[in-house]
Amino acid sequence: MRFEDKVAVVTGAGTGIGKATALAFAREGANVVIADIDLESAEAVTKEIKSLGRKALTIKTDVSNKPDVVRMVDKVVQEFRKIDILVNNAGVVVVCPTEELAEADWDKVVSVDLKGTFLCSQAVARQMIKQGSGKIVSLASTAAHRGFYGLGAYCASKGGVLSLTRQMAAEWAKYNINVNTVSPSTTLTEMVRKYYEDTGKSKEDQIRWIPLGRLNEPDDVSAAILFLASADADNITGRDILIDGGVATLFWPKGEQ
Repeated sequence: MRFEDKVAVVTGAGTGIGKATALAFAREGANVVIADIDLESAEAVTKEIKSLGRKALTIKTDVSNKPDVVRMVDKVVQEFRKIDILVNNAGVVVVCPTEELAEADWDKVVSVDLKGTFLCSQAVARQMIKQGSGKIVSLASTAAHRGFYGLGAYCASKGGVLSLTRQMAAEWAKYNINVNTVSPSTTLTEMVRKYYEDTGKSKEDQIRWIPLGRLNEPDDVSAAILFLASADADNITGRDILIDGGVATLFWPKGEQ
């Protein structure tokens, strides 16, 4: 029970990696806030957490909207009096050749994936500074480390998350706040399954380029997130963990991504 009576806020926790992370925190003793724009999915996860005997709070939140984020943090502090952990998981992706990418789609991806990480981190850090401690873990991606066809906005936003994390880690270290990222490769979530539908690709297309021979499951990613949020990582900040089955060790031939 690494997180007994800790308070963890997980954005985009209604599905996928966020859901797996929220449930993992609850199983290890945390009380969990499910901050998601999809209220129905969020409430279903909240119900699961309560069945585990932990407290849970659902807050409908658009992470790209500052008033929403501030309101969310205020509600958490009012309910629990503290925030020990923030997981910036909420994200979107648009698949499109960069020369055809619409400005609106660029704005959507950057607003949620990068601006949302900034807004949530900023608002939560203000509370963590008062407390004198905290852990922030954000979702980057292997797309932050290399180019991927059709993912111009996503690569840019996740690269920005890495850079922002290093900056926040340096600035907030004096307050005993650890700021880190995890960078998953393809993880079998609802968003990825939609990607396969939209592009006509399959998981087999990607597995053949993974040295360990499989895609991530959400629990592969949540395990790394919980490590970085735990006391085991107290002296780690400004770092990134790649969760990719060894993909980053390879060079992919042109057109094979």
